[in-house]
Amino acid sequence: MHAQIVLFDGFDPLDVIAPYEVLYAGGLACDGGVSVELVSAEGPREVVSGTGGLTLRATAALDPARAGLVLVPGASGRVGEPGGTPAQDTGAGEWRQDELIPVLLGRTLTTGLPALLAAAMENPRVTVGAVCGGTLVLAMAGLLKGRHATTNHLGLDLLDAAGVHAVRARVVDDGDLVTGAGVTSGLDLALHLLEREKGPRIAHAVEELFAHERRGTVWRHQGTAPVSV
Repeated sequence: MHAQIVLFDGFDPLDVIAPYEVLYAGGLACDGGVSVELVSAEGPREVVSGTGGLTLRATAALDPARAGLVLVPGASGRVGEPGGTPAQDTGAGEWRQDELIPVLLGRTLTTGLPALLAAAMENPRVTVGAVCGGTLVLAMAGLLKGRHATTNHLGLDLLDAAGVHAVRARVVDDGDLVTGAGVTSGLDLALHLLEREKGPRIAHAVEELFAHERRGTVWRHQGTAPVSV
């Protein structure tokens, strides 16, 4: 499995680094059966995160025709006032590190990323994953209507508004779409994908290496629906 983790201006570093390390370690554990790289819609470039100016380098352009995994992170920045009016992008200048997270996520829609993600989702050989606000990027691009997905608890209402079946779970597996909730869920999402692709022994070896045990139940749209909880 080859994993392409997407970088965009203002990305959340942990959304990227946690899955990267899990998948990279998984590749070592299965003798090269998993590879991972950082990509962007624009191609090779330095990409500045939304956390303290931390910069990572995308080494290639996102290739939606390549089989494997495409993973979209969320953004880090200011959350805004609870219950306040939605953030608006003034379009008045370049990206700033103190911008609101909804603005940073919304700005991805003005790049070539949505078209690339749409092509990836149409490719039957690609699984698309998202961590935290990355799910909102997909939803705002109109790519998740009728699908089951999760995101940070602060954004679940936005998923509903976009026609997505929002699920309050840490990881949601909807077949070729796998999404994670809050920022640290990237660890669990990547371990789940590693288990799904390479089996539980490889995933368990990485869990032991990182001294991390997965939390919660991976939600799937199958089985008996609960009458009440």
